[in-house]
Amino acid sequence: MWLIIIIAALIVDQAMGEPRRFHPLIGLGWWISTVEKGIYRIKQKESMALLAGFAGWSAVIIPIMVITLYVDRLFNGIWHGLLAVFVFYLAIGRKSLIEHAERVHRPMAAGDIVSARQQVAMLVSRDTHQLDTSEISRATCESVLENGSDALFAAIFWFAVAGIPGVVLYRVVNTLDAMWGYRSERYLYFGRVAARVDDAMNWIPARLTALSYALAGWHWQASKNTCRTALRCWREQGSHWKSPNAGPVMAAGAGALGVQLGGGGIYHGKSVESPVLGTGRPASIHDIRRVCTLLRNALLIWLAALFVIAWVLP
Repeated sequence: MWLIIIIAALIVDQAMGEPRRFHPLIGLGWWISTVEKGIYRIKQKESMALLAGFAGWSAVIIPIMVITLYVDRLFNGIWHGLLAVFVFYLAIGRKSLIEHAERVHRPMAAGDIVSARQQVAMLVSRDTHQLDTSEISRATCESVLENGSDALFAAIFWFAVAGIPGVVLYRVVNTLDAMWGYRSERYLYFGRVAARVDDAMNWIPARLTALSYALAGWHWQASKNTCRTALRCWREQGSHWKSPNAGPVMAAGAGALGVQLGGGGIYHGKSVESPVLGTGRPASIHDIRRVCTLLRNALLIWLAALFVIAWVLP
């Protein structure tokens, strides 16, 4: 039943994309901001900031999960199945991610780098106004690989493990990390609980995603075993990245594509150097569509694996 729900939600996502109005994540963002305004204090000791962050995290999570558990038990049979399809559809963002990548690719292909910079700014947190075509391509590929793990595969994992409560908990935790999980002066301690819980919930899904990227990049040429290259990049480079989960995902994806990702970038006016991930040539405009194809192939691998699991463990 759960596999049918996953497939049905993916079909709905393909047909409709993300809701353009009244998306629950907008309301969630408002609730998180409201809690932050009520509990955050500018001048706090480290211990008090950690405690405030935990209290704020709990204030967001607990009421949402109480409501979710109640609603999950309220429906039965086909109505519960339809509810699950709807909730899981809202939790994923496969089509919108690919559409965002295409919005970057289209102006670049037409030679309009200014519009391409504007579009990639919607995908990444780095400053984009001076990026060249290779840097735009690199940023887009990194975003597709990392967000493919967060917005698709981790959601599939937690729905398969714990149904509606699992995927709702994951999306709330992931959104809290996106809003509070920065290493800035404001959030270094206040957002630490949000960041650590998100790291924990993404640990297994990220590594399964990295494996699926490696398998999805397989080529049957004797001289180009990209699967082996992707696994090597994951093993040797993944742990050097600032995020314990994004590193393996992006390293494996870059290895599967045969390109280099990572490196320097400008964040909030400051130059930040990051390790190089992958191997081979720098990313180019053609790799934007290649990384979207890699994402689609990885999804097919996940669905095939889930089918086998559902068959073995009905």
